[in-house]
Amino acid sequence: MRIEPKPFNDYPWYLRLFFWNQRRKYGKVLDASLLWARSPKLFLAALFLFRTMDRKSSPLSPILRSLVMVRVSQINGCAFCVDMNSATLLKRGVSSAKVGALQEWRASDLFEEQERAVLEYAEAVTRSDIQVNDELTARLKKYLDDDAIIELTGLIACQNLSSKFNSALDIPPQGFCQINLPTS
Repeated sequence: MRIEPKPFNDYPWYLRLFFWNQRRKYGKVLDASLLWARSPKLFLAALFLFRTMDRKSSPLSPILRSLVMVRVSQINGCAFCVDMNSATLLKRGVSSAKVGALQEWRASDLFEEQERAVLEYAEAVTRSDIQVNDELTARLKKYLDDDAIIELTGLIACQNLSSKFNSALDIPPQGFCQINLPTS
């Protein structure tokens, strides 16, 4: 990591409670959380945003959300995010073959047409050398209504925020996903 976490007791008490819960859930406090939490207001705002994007009432299925999160993380070279989000994708019932093929999704027959449209959109929003155009939006509208497209765009932006932050600070993977996944 390019910046080290603060000593544990230097974090506000309410974040230490969050860390306690994270340790219970994952067996450790995540490096990314410790760095985000160096700025408590930023951390709380980002946490609220991430939780909003990954809620049960989202118009996007959990699998679709996770596919997007992994692919955006791969594009941005965030090893931590690829690790964490791939593990979530596997827990949501996606095969390890499909998770492993995500970086080359265009050449794989494991992805449905809706997933292909969503992944193409995620790449167009994330990469600066590709633009979202009317044709892509029309393809996406075959599978998602306007509100779901708004939600998808917000999810992509949110994952770009997270993966760019974590990648810039060189936050390492923490061993959540046991399959070898590229990050670019």
